[in-house]
Amino acid sequence: MTLDRIDRLMLRHLQTDGRISNADLASKVNVSPATCHRRTQRLFDEGHIETVRAVVNPQSVGLGAIAMVGVVLDRSTPESFAKFEAAILALPMILDCHLVAGDFDYLLKIRVADMADFSRLHGGVLIALPEVRQARTFFVMKEVKDGAALNF
Repeated sequence: MTLDRIDRLMLRHLQTDGRISNADLASKVNVSPATCHRRTQRLFDEGHIETVRAVVNPQSVGLGAIAMVGVVLDRSTPESFAKFEAAILALPMILDCHLVAGDFDYLLKIRVADMADFSRLHGGVLIALPEVRQARTFFVMKEVKDGAALNF
């Protein structure tokens, strides 16, 4: 499960271009295509690469607004956390949900079409989530950096 220099180099290239051909990747890391294929498969098998997917332009599908929502639960118990997390997992519009330390229990990242779309989501879904005492919303005015590759 340890990563050597070639594994790390392969991962860096794959983060940048998940569609790179095996032959091109092999050339970039200076191994044979057969070795590259075996190593790539091992990186998947060992869980170093979780999945490969396309990154869709949010504006092109009508989801140009981002809301960050800080959520405070009624109680800080394992049961409360479990209920809230189960409800969040069932909501596809929640892109990210993180249990955090500080003023909130959870921080959510949500993509919506616009403010009216968020208002409907807030009134119909977010305030009805189990165990929620308070939700504070912050609208993103500009994405400075999002989805950057891991630096390792």
